[in-house]
Amino acid sequence: MTHIHSRRAVLGAGITLAGGGLLAACSSGRDDTSAGGHPAGHRSGSDDGSAGEGPADQKIALTAAATRLDLGAGRTVRSWAYGDDLPGREIRATAGDTLAVTLANHLPQATSLHWHGIALRNAMDGVPGLTQRAVKPGASFTYRFAVPDPGTYWFHPHSGTQQDRGLYAPLIVEDPKEPLAYDKEWVVVLDDWVDGVDGSTPDAVLAELSKGMGSGSDEGMDHGGGHGGQGGGNGGGHDGHDMSGMAAPAAPAAPAAPDAPRRSPDPTGPSRMLMGATSELLGGDAGDVAYPYYLVNGRSAEDPQTFRAKPGDRIRIRFVNAGGDTAFRVALGGHSMTVTHTDGFPVTHARTDALLLGMGERYDVLVTAGDGVFPLTAVAEGKRRAARALLRTGGGAAPAPSARPKELDGRVLTADRLKAAEGVRLTRREPDRTVTLRLSGSMAAYDWAINGKRYDPAERLPVRSGERVRLSFVNGTGMWHPMHLHGHTFALPGGGPRKDTAIVRPGETLDVDFDADNPGLWMIHCHNVYHAEAGMMAVLGYRD
Repeated sequence: MTHIHSRRAVLGAGITLAGGGLLAACSSGRDDTSAGGHPAGHRSGSDDGSAGEGPADQKIALTAAATRLDLGAGRTVRSWAYGDDLPGREIRATAGDTLAVTLANHLPQATSLHWHGIALRNAMDGVPGLTQRAVKPGASFTYRFAVPDPGTYWFHPHSGTQQDRGLYAPLIVEDPKEPLAYDKEWVVVLDDWVDGVDGSTPDAVLAELSKGMGSGSDEGMDHGGGHGGQGGGNGGGHDGHDMSGMAAPAAPAAPAAPDAPRRSPDPTGPSRMLMGATSELLGGDAGDVAYPYYLVNGRSAEDPQTFRAKPGDRIRIRFVNAGGDTAFRVALGGHSMTVTHTDGFPVTHARTDALLLGMGERYDVLVTAGDGVFPLTAVAEGKRRAARALLRTGGGAAPAPSARPKELDGRVLTADRLKAAEGVRLTRREPDRTVTLRLSGSMAAYDWAINGKRYDPAERLPVRSGERVRLSFVNGTGMWHPMHLHGHTFALPGGGPRKDTAIVRPGETLDVDFDADNPGLWMIHCHNVYHAEAGMMAVLGYRD
């Protein structure tokens, strides 16, 4: 379970080891009183990954292994995780620190670690077949890198559909000159969950989706585009992002109500294909997968985590969307939120009733706690289900799991409404180069791609070191895509926030700018796990 820290406890906290997971040295300060450019030349096996960094400020051990996870309310599942916690134990560091994280792979598949949002050196980025060889079963690999910027980050595999299991955890980088004042801090990780439920696995979900819905099944199910690589995806466990052996589209499937399982073509579990989920905020279709559970910090809505505070406490909440196919609309009942950061970087403060987070996005907010018991509700946007936690500052009964805070229907903030804080704005400069990324594909054929091509690590989008680069995401599909750039942050238009992941709505174009100041081979991809594995990934590359 994610740690809950008091303001006094978090700064400068070190980390010690506890079995296969992590135990924060500041755990005595917890306030939670509830239950809870580089070719693939790095060898698998023991490798200290030490070139280019000084001595580590923290040495951390992670073990990826099969385990049983408790989702609350009597539901346990077999999955893969880092230790026995969901999310995995957070890593906490201070900006400028060097981390040495040794990953031991006890899984039956090869794996990896990607440090989402960190502008680290390319050899440590954790993309098998591009920046490293996958960490094979029984082997280990040490990721050694500096964390240059404070903020809210997280880590997960970049190997097949593994992120849609329990293999993820927060990485919080403290600011040694923290400008915000607050009494408590929570890290809130949102997730959609399918692994181990009634025989389902993410690989089986991908195999079902890859057969497509069929172009004649329902007009609303053809998500546009239709041009791109051949349809399908690799439904079995595979090493890294090997896109070979992708399945051909299947016969048309009958439409169903949102979240209504159909008879599965796969004997390993019920159908998880979702039809009819829509959202105005996302511009139409909301998602492909009907998850049986939606979680806050690994707990279901029926057995939520409880955060405790005193009335009047000023609380910093760090939100992370670790989901595979779900955007979350989040609100704290009875409270407004002041947004202070997105994707780790500060913004001009903005008040809102609710937030929309695409997969991979992070937001930091401040709230002043009221007196009572309040639901922290994360609605699975367009999917008619929700996750939740509770804030308790006094007595009284908790609201029912079905309670819907009115704030969810109030002001809903999206990243395009924010402005970067003055100290992190990109300098005014015309782009030296524009890289156009045409997002294509459809649910009918499940042929998601960039520039009409499925992911091929040998193909590079070239830029030059020192250039101001404009990425032009042109979404020709009928579905939204959270697009993520590795190794850099980009700026949204018009002085917008610095981000590494941004929602591109269907039929729209989003232009973002970044400075090519971190040479290497860097992934650009949709952070919908299943879209990425179907082929919506590309590589941007440049040398120093």
